[in-house]
Amino acid sequence: MILSDRDIRKAIESGHVKIESDQPDLSTPEQVTAFMHIHASSMDLRLGSTFKLYEHSKFAVLDPKKPESFAGNMRIITVPDGDPFIVQPGEFVLGVTMEKITVPDDLVVRVEGRSSLGRLGIIVHSTAGFVDPGFSGTITLEISNLNRLPVALYPGMRVCQLAFEIMSSPAETPYNVKPNSKYQGQVLPEESRLSVDPEFARK
Repeated sequence: MILSDRDIRKAIESGHVKIESDQPDLSTPEQVTAFMHIHASSMDLRLGSTFKLYEHSKFAVLDPKKPESFAGNMRIITVPDGDPFIVQPGEFVLGVTMEKITVPDDLVVRVEGRSSLGRLGIIVHSTAGFVDPGFSGTITLEISNLNRLPVALYPGMRVCQLAFEIMSSPAETPYNVKPNSKYQGQVLPEESRLSVDPEFARK
């Protein structure tokens, strides 16, 4: 069952779902629900100012058995206030939401792109459209441009929408207590940590 707008507001104002921002005018749950765009069955989150891009010249292959090909192969760009980040045609970059979300044990969150951005060719998640119960942190966005023209994205703009679904029962092992919760507490866009999966982890 997906939460409606009234239930999203109730969940945030009661503290069951936490949406946090560095903005001083969003320091209380009531301010969050008043300011953030909450729709009939979802709420929007905004684009942060930090992006990570893969450096094509350093490694020929992104190899799960070579973690340096991930972490050592990314360039960080921080966009000044008011400036755009230009996503080139066919480009893939990691972005991040301005807001941090904390999901309770009995909800799961789906991350979806906004239709208005999709019509420009911008995809905000390749596969990671699912936020586990117990997760806390910002959401890393897997941004790609399917258009033949560059697209300008501005930090602070609404970039994705979240739908909240009630689980059949609270999770027995939520993300925050799961062994190897690779992305718990993330703040910046986080590159893949596939190399720490059991099938790739070094002995």
